[in-house]
Amino acid sequence: MTRTPSRRRAALQRILTPSLVIGAGLIIAIVLFGLIAPFFVADPLAVNNAGMHGPSAQNLLGTTQTGQDVLAQLAWATRGSLLVGVIVAFLALFLSAFFGILGGYLGGWLDEVFSLFTNVVLILPGLPLMIVIGSYVQQRGLLLIAFILAITSWAASARVLRSQTLSIRTRDYVQASKIAGEKAHRIIGVEILPNLLPVMSSGFVFALITAILGEAGLSFIGLGVVGTQTWGSMLFYAQNGQALTLGAWWWFVPPGLMIALLGCGLSLVNFSIDGIINPRLRTAPKQLKQAKKARQASPATKRERDDEPEQAEQEEVSA
Repeated sequence: MTRTPSRRRAALQRILTPSLVIGAGLIIAIVLFGLIAPFFVADPLAVNNAGMHGPSAQNLLGTTQTGQDVLAQLAWATRGSLLVGVIVAFLALFLSAFFGILGGYLGGWLDEVFSLFTNVVLILPGLPLMIVIGSYVQQRGLLLIAFILAITSWAASARVLRSQTLSIRTRDYVQASKIAGEKAHRIIGVEILPNLLPVMSSGFVFALITAILGEAGLSFIGLGVVGTQTWGSMLFYAQNGQALTLGAWWWFVPPGLMIALLGCGLSLVNFSIDGIINPRLRTAPKQLKQAKKARQASPATKRERDDEPEQAEQEEVSA
């Protein structure tokens, strides 16, 4: 009875690494800000005469060139950027799972067609393709931008899921399910999919990072979502308003800092997931330290250290 809690505690300690805790804390704080703050701020598009004023008690993050509250814009922009990122991450996860898992399990000509299509999408340059598509569309709504970002960010995850599926489908329990007459969709959903959840979660986090950065890049060059506040749109209007030239740091620093903090949090979570999936990544630093200590404590290393002064004296005598 006493071993089970200790094992659970040890498992939680292995999973709840400092990087995972810090990354999850940053993500939760930003998500809560995006969900709650818009209900307590003023209209982000309201214009007043207090233009380009620094942070004050009335406007905690100052105002823009036209007197708009930067804090209100940041709150709504956080919600908009997170919404785009989540939609893109789910779409990319669905596409990668469909083309990677389904093609890898069924094999044959279907796998060849799916692999060819995935390779074509994989070699297409992501950002130039998004710029071309975005420039030819006038009414760029949130769903359209999310679709554009999703179709350019799923191929790499699909290749990983396909390779994992090819490995899992040859295992004994999958072959036993085939012999028992189980249907393909049940084998994929019950036998294969649970083994791919860690890889899919890592791909979801990576797609979320890529989507938020891609949307910020499109909005920064004026091809982002129309009618929705995002971090990229804030940076775009700050650039047009010459905030950097005028020294209005409160206009462009908050959205840039939010992008950096969210990217840092998602990266830490992604690294932690990689460590959970591959235990070698988690134990590699400890093994390296142990190897260094063993090398320093070995008799051969000590002899080499002792012989160094003698060799130096011999060289001085010979010189």
